Amino acid sequence: MHGWRHDPVFSPFFHATGYVVAANTPEGIKRVKRHEAKDPGSSYEDLERAEQFWETMPEGVLTGDFPGWKGWYKSSGCGWAHARKALVSAAKEAERMGVKFLTGSPMGEVMALLYEDGDVVGARTMDGEEHRAVRTILCTGANTPQLLDVKGQLRPTAWTLAHIKVTLEEAGLYRDLPVLFNIEKGFFMEPDEDHQELKICDEHPGYCNWVEVEGSKEKISLPFARHEIPLESEERVREFLRETMPQLAERPFAFARICWCADTPDRGFLMGAHPEYDSLVLGIGDSGHGYMHIPAIGGFIADSMEGCLDQRLKHAFRWRPEIAADPNWVNNTLGRFGGPNKVMDFQEVKGWTNISKEKL
Repeated sequence: MHGWRHDPVFSPFFHATGYVVAANTPEGIKRVKRHEAKDPGSSYEDLERAEQFWETMPEGVLTGDFPGWKGWYKSSGCGWAHARKALVSAAKEAERMGVKFLTGSPMGEVMALLYEDGDVVGARTMDGEEHRAVRTILCTGANTPQLLDVKGQLRPTAWTLAHIKVTLEEAGLYRDLPVLFNIEKGFFMEPDEDHQELKICDEHPGYCNWVEVEGSKEKISLPFARHEIPLESEERVREFLRETMPQLAERPFAFARICWCADTPDRGFLMGAHPEYDSLVLGIGDSGHGYMHIPAIGGFIADSMEGCLDQRLKHAFRWRPEIAADPNWVNNTLGRFGGPNKVMDFQEVKGWTNISKEKL
């Protein structure tokens, strides 16, 4: 939070709008209370009735019945960050400090790590170039298992998001809204200031894309890109809107996408020196919460390279294949709720949205 509030690279893109967190089943409500609003007399305000949810935002924004919802509202010390703009800002700062980016295919597409004398000495890109380095820092998210044997510690898992276009008048009404997050239904944040689009995500334990490894019966979750979401996900988004903002529930989507993360069995990061390759530094295992740490996480990686990372963090972030000893962990929800309350498989999806830009 210190970084989001005070680091000039990131602070312009943090919106301290507040936060409403909720659930709608006994188990979900119990989890929210245990992990969010657990302290008696805390700054969270109880929300029991639909009218109390409505009052957290300007009149006319929340109009739904909030059936069975129980929530808590925190008005300060939290909010949301503009992901794209913060990443662009970080990239510009890196360039100012001398970093050179190679992007796009083929010259920016890494095909393999380079190994020599029992160590990693760089990477090879699709254009055949070998990029050699004294240190190689691997921050490749859900694509990591295609480049490095992670001993079963990562599960590439995807989530689903959609945008809905709002009018200029609505954009003004929806400005500076608290983030609304039901851990069993989904969340939304205020419209993007450049495109007048409201971002909504349906909440669930995630999708994998299980495919067989050639010549083996083993299966891996293989990431892929798609600017659409499953129809079942669209229905969950619309159900969330019907319960919160029914006036928007049937509007066409302006944008949709699947978004990949790399889960670890305990949802902790894998960060620091690799135990077998002296020159390889890891920055992986975001587990769905890596982005919010962007103002600090680079410092942790740098500290680990210099051998001065806090010992508690070093232990927490260590290479730990023992946590993946049970291969069935890949079917674990890892404490997430929503949808069918299980990890889903893109291979079983029956249909996808078909967003027509001409109709928008």
